[in-house]
Amino acid sequence: MVRVYCKNTDTYADFTEGTTLLEMLPSFKFECPCVILAAKVNNVLQGLKFRVFNNRDVEFLDYRSYSGRSTYCRSLCFLLSKACSDLWPGCKLYLRRPISKGYYCDLRLPGGAVVDAGVIGKIEARMKALVDLDLPFHRHEVQVGEAIDLFRALGQEDKVRLLETGGNVYVSYYSLDGTPDMYYDALVPSTGYLKSWALMPYHDGFILRVPDRHNPGQMAPFFEQPKTFDVFLETLRWNKIMRLSNVGELNVACSQGRASELIQVSEALQEKKIVQIAEQIDRLYHSERKVRLVLITGPSSSGKTTVTKRLSIQLMACGLRPVSFSTDDYFVNRVDTPLLPDGSYDFDNFDTVDHDALQKDVLRLLDGEEVEVPEYNFVTGIREYNGRKLRLDPETVLLVEGIHALNPKLTDLVPKERKFHIFINAITSISLDDHNCIPTSDNRLLRRIVRDYNKGAFSARETIANWPNVRRAEVKWIYPYQEVADVLFNSAYLVEFAVLRTHAEHILATVPKNCSEYSEADRLLKFLQYFTPVSDKSIPPTSLLREFVGGSSFKY
Repeated sequence: MVRVYCKNTDTYADFTEGTTLLEMLPSFKFECPCVILAAKVNNVLQGLKFRVFNNRDVEFLDYRSYSGRSTYCRSLCFLLSKACSDLWPGCKLYLRRPISKGYYCDLRLPGGAVVDAGVIGKIEARMKALVDLDLPFHRHEVQVGEAIDLFRALGQEDKVRLLETGGNVYVSYYSLDGTPDMYYDALVPSTGYLKSWALMPYHDGFILRVPDRHNPGQMAPFFEQPKTFDVFLETLRWNKIMRLSNVGELNVACSQGRASELIQVSEALQEKKIVQIAEQIDRLYHSERKVRLVLITGPSSSGKTTVTKRLSIQLMACGLRPVSFSTDDYFVNRVDTPLLPDGSYDFDNFDTVDHDALQKDVLRLLDGEEVEVPEYNFVTGIREYNGRKLRLDPETVLLVEGIHALNPKLTDLVPKERKFHIFINAITSISLDDHNCIPTSDNRLLRRIVRDYNKGAFSARETIANWPNVRRAEVKWIYPYQEVADVLFNSAYLVEFAVLRTHAEHILATVPKNCSEYSEADRLLKFLQYFTPVSDKSIPPTSLLREFVGGSSFKY
């Protein structure tokens, strides 16, 4: 017998060795408005078919949890892939990236047929039929060579390259009604669990819509993101030019000694974009608009500070004289900081910034006055005035950087035509393989873990624990202004995960196994193992990545 502690009920129960989590679930009585989809066993995500052979702690998960939601969405992607392959054998489905709380999909049909409303209707009908059949997802663990042979026979070279470069002895894959596919974490037990989803046409493909996190019975709201999508398409085009559309191809390129070349190309593309932004600001400065205020924002660890510094250099090359400060310097004193429901400080709240004082100083600067700007002391939690004075002379442009810089309330007294808005985000364009896109926030989380640890600010456990609060604040305070920006800058780096692996693995290994944050650390460690590690020696000191891995020539 094995003894299992259920975190949901704070109770114990005994079971025969080899009992599955699904079989255990009825023994633990607890209220749950949603269907249980997966579980954490000793803080490691497992599917409900996982068999328990030793005493374990178990926490059952539904769609409202990040891990439960990820399990549902992975399974839904397999359902979509299966439906397409049933309808058009030999078709190619690419799940390109998450967008507007769904997944943008690109379907290539035999003979080049157009993906129209009729095609999407057929896919929907087949998916619904598969759900009604309640077919089981089967997990298979085999030697890596057997998996390579299987997917090579199916013509799925994206998976072959990933398996060949992964360095594993055994790997797992899944099958659904005889159709194999690879998904790199747990799935739900069967298709009958996947009752909520929708498809909608989008550009040349369609979006697989998923349930709302807070109300799984309804679809997550859809918001048009044309500027974000255009940035993604631009990055995707460059990936195709470099012949790198998935991690397997990237690993092969790095193994062939092309890592330095890829780093140089990524740096050149980012610098080219920064030059274009600087030249656009220069034109607007010398136009009737006389733009003198540049507002720069983006979510956590998107690279706002480095982009601001590199933009300043390019503005100087245009003949302008930029001065800058951060909205962080206008934080209210810590004792006046808004609080979260649990009583902790809400550092991402708009009212964390003294926006009245900031706007007053901006207006005075734009009027040509000399202004003493504050510096926030993060040790004492007090805004200090230490004699730093700014004045906007002729040819001077003011850059204001911070998470609330694009919030219209921050500078609502400044005429709109005198402002230029820049939104920075890490828009990941490369996928693990054709059916497994990379979560959009993973690179930012890894950046933040490495930076916080190296600076001695927070441990990996603390950064992971605070990440859900950061993400919630971004959705509320930052992302609503992404599409109103004049320019979107993609700070994602083609070789980024390969470089971050060399820094993050030993940091993530410090997270204790007996804490809830270990689940996320374990997921990230498994994820990083798919990348061939790349040294940061070829990354220049002005690189955006240096803000996170260290060695930057900029002062922060």
